Amino acid sequence: MTSQEAARELLREFPVVDGHNDLPWALRAQVRYDLDARDIAADQSAHLHTDIPRLRAGGVGAQYWSVYVRTDSPDPVAATLEQIDCVRQLLTRHPGDLRPALTAADMEAARGEGRIASLMGAEGGHSIANSLGTLRGLYGLGVRYMTLTHNDNVDWADSATDEPRAGGLTAFGREVVREMNRLGMLVDLSHVAATTMRDALDASSAPVIFSHSSARAVCDHPRNIPDDVLERLPANGGMAMVTFVPKFVLQAAVDWTAAADENMRAHGFHHLDTTAEAMKVHRAFEERHPRPVATVSTVADHLDHMREAAGIDHLGIGGDYDGTAFTPDGLADVSGYPNLLAELLDRGWSKADLAKLTWKNAVRVLDAAENVARGLQTTRPPSNATIESLDEPAG
Repeated sequence: MTSQEAARELLREFPVVDGHNDLPWALRAQVRYDLDARDIAADQSAHLHTDIPRLRAGGVGAQYWSVYVRTDSPDPVAATLEQIDCVRQLLTRHPGDLRPALTAADMEAARGEGRIASLMGAEGGHSIANSLGTLRGLYGLGVRYMTLTHNDNVDWADSATDEPRAGGLTAFGREVVREMNRLGMLVDLSHVAATTMRDALDASSAPVIFSHSSARAVCDHPRNIPDDVLERLPANGGMAMVTFVPKFVLQAAVDWTAAADENMRAHGFHHLDTTAEAMKVHRAFEERHPRPVATVSTVADHLDHMREAAGIDHLGIGGDYDGTAFTPDGLADVSGYPNLLAELLDRGWSKADLAKLTWKNAVRVLDAAENVARGLQTTRPPSNATIESLDEPAG
């Protein structure tokens, strides 16, 4: 049996739980939720990384759908509700393939039925608008993790890619973590500053996750996880879900991106500008300096290191499909997971290791968070704290 055949055989029993997929945002951005225009029951490879045939081909058994909204959204709570509604519409349209899931038991039930367990994660604390009541509302609507920040700071937590302001978590930020623990909502530390990671680990009484982050020791990008944080995951019980985004996993891509961004600024454009004029400048740069290409092996290097630092019981996968413009060779879309498992088998990972990586760890972590919540709910009422009551006013 080839490594590829062995990988596919394993996935039939222990499919992938993927921690982060931005399909709902792509559907918003491309077709404003016109699900007939992007019917994921059919091949959408011309437009998306994700559709049901390719999820099936990739051996995906559970997906956390990101209900991300931009940090500059004028009404982030309403936009997040629209994202949640999009996921619900997808579940209604495709009941034979997608199963709503709120708990670890739901995930196992979906696996037994041969359907893809569908969970939701909110990407960025701006989605709760500094309101613990809104946090509870999102949980009530099915959101099972929240990434504390996205690319920009929130009032109570520092992001990995913004100028430090809080020094990690503020007092209100720690209260957000405690309320998430009480609810059973996973605390997601992708995108946050290392100081925020450490503060959240100190504050959390439940396992945390990194829904889509890789190892900083392998690729020095602030979105990645430092070794001292990876080494704390066994005591916490949480998990780090490796991501595939080339500029987070390949050092040459990090350096190339920095140079490309500087080139844009030198020509008077913001580095995220996608106007025709800006893209002309960007394409000219790329013609002179070809973009470095990550591979399946690049991602496997991160997993090898993360296993050394955190242990096999604390690893998972979070590809970030439809949330990135570029993907590694061999991991072009959601059908590519067998290629990663085949690479790991060739590196000596056992089938027991891979079963933990793909399925068992993610189910265990959600189950543990649920157990912590049951205990806390007997001793702690819902928090009605406000940011004004816990944090000093800015300035």
